Amino acid sequence: MAHNDKSKNWRARTKLVHGGSVRSQYGETSEALYMTSGYVYDNAEQAEARFLGDDDGYQYTRFANPTTRIFENRMIALEGAEDARATATGMSAVTAALLCYLSAGDHLIAARALFGACRYIVEDLLPRFGIETTLVDGCDSQAWADAVRPNTKAFFLESPANPLLEIIDIEAVANIAHAHKALLMVDNVFATPMLQKPLALGADVVIYSATKHIDGQGRCLGGIVLGRQAWIDDYLANFLRQTGPAMSPFNAWLLLKALETLPLRIDAHVEGAELLAAALSAHPKLAKLIYPFHKDHPQFALAKKQMSGGGSLIALQIKGGKAAAFALQNELKIACISNNLGDAKTLITHPATTTHQRLSPQARAQIGVSDSLLRISVGLEDPADLIDDFNQALDKL
Repeated sequence: MAHNDKSKNWRARTKLVHGGSVRSQYGETSEALYMTSGYVYDNAEQAEARFLGDDDGYQYTRFANPTTRIFENRMIALEGAEDARATATGMSAVTAALLCYLSAGDHLIAARALFGACRYIVEDLLPRFGIETTLVDGCDSQAWADAVRPNTKAFFLESPANPLLEIIDIEAVANIAHAHKALLMVDNVFATPMLQKPLALGADVVIYSATKHIDGQGRCLGGIVLGRQAWIDDYLANFLRQTGPAMSPFNAWLLLKALETLPLRIDAHVEGAELLAAALSAHPKLAKLIYPFHKDHPQFALAKKQMSGGGSLIALQIKGGKAAAFALQNELKIACISNNLGDAKTLITHPATTTHQRLSPQARAQIGVSDSLLRISVGLEDPADLIDDFNQALDKL
C-alpha cells in the first residue's frame, strides 16, 4: 500500500483536495466511506497471500482500511513524508511513535514544555518499562547536547510548545540528535502542516493530533504519525497492527473532507490571531501576551525563520492571578471555555486547572504555567467581534 506520488508536484491546496484519492467502480467525486471491519477473499490462496504480505489487499480494518489509507496518503502528500499511519487519537499517535521504537535500556530526551498527557507518557509511562527519560529546556540547544547519553535513542519535542508557545530550533536539535545517531520526533500540532515542515528542518518523525486543526470543527478524534518508509515498516506498522489503536473509517472520511479546506481555515485562523494579539498586547489588564509572530516573543526571529505564520494560539498572563483569569473566561460572550484547540470556534482554557493540572506546582512553575495564564485558540469568527469580546471582558476585571 505504498503512496501514489502522482501529486508530488502539486501545490498544497491541490494536494489537499485531490491527493491520495482512489475511486471505486462507481466513480464518486467524494471519497467513498468504507465502514467495514473485515474483507472477503476470492479464495483461500488469496487469504494466505494477504497474511504473508504477498498480496497488497486488505485484511482487517484494525490493520488498514481503504478510506483511512486515502487520508494517510493525502497527509503524506502534504507533509512530504515517505509513509504514514493514522491512529484513533493524537495521544495514541504520540504513544505509539515512542513505544514502537524505544525499549528497556534506551534513553529519551524531551523538551520539558509539553502537553500534560505527553509529560505523563515521558515522565511516568516510559520509565515503567525501563526506558530512561530526561526533560530539558527545549529552547537551549546546549541542554539537548549535554543530556545525551550512550544509550540515547530519540529526542521528542513540540514547537510551538503547549501552552506558552515556546519555539524550539528544530534544525539545531535535529543536528544534535543525528550526530549521536538518535531520531528526532516532532509534535507539530500547534504549527499545523501548513505553517511548519519539520521533515524539511531535519526531523525524522512528525506527529499530529488530527483532532485539532486537521478536523478543525470539533467533530472527531484522530492522530497520524509520518516518517520514512523503512522506520514505519520496521517499527510502527506492526506495533499498531498488534496493539490496535486504529482510526475509525468514519473519522478518516471526516478528516478527508476537512483537509480540503485546511489551507483556507489556517489562513483565517492566523489572520484572526494576529489581529487579536495586536489589539490586546497593550491592554492594561494584561501582564504579558505571547504570540510567536508578535515582536515581543522571545524567539520571534526563530519563529519567523522556521514557520510561515504565527498560528492560531495565543497565551495571556492576566493581572490578578487565578481569580482574574477565571473572571475573564466567565465574561466572554463569543469565546467558549474548552480545553480543545484548532476549532472553528474560539476557545479559551486555564492550563493550570485543565491541560496541565496533573503536574506538580513545581513542574508547572518550571515551564511557566502560572495561575494567571490563559491559552486562546482563535477560531474563524470575525476578528473585530473577537477583539470587542475580549476587550469588554478585560475591561470588567
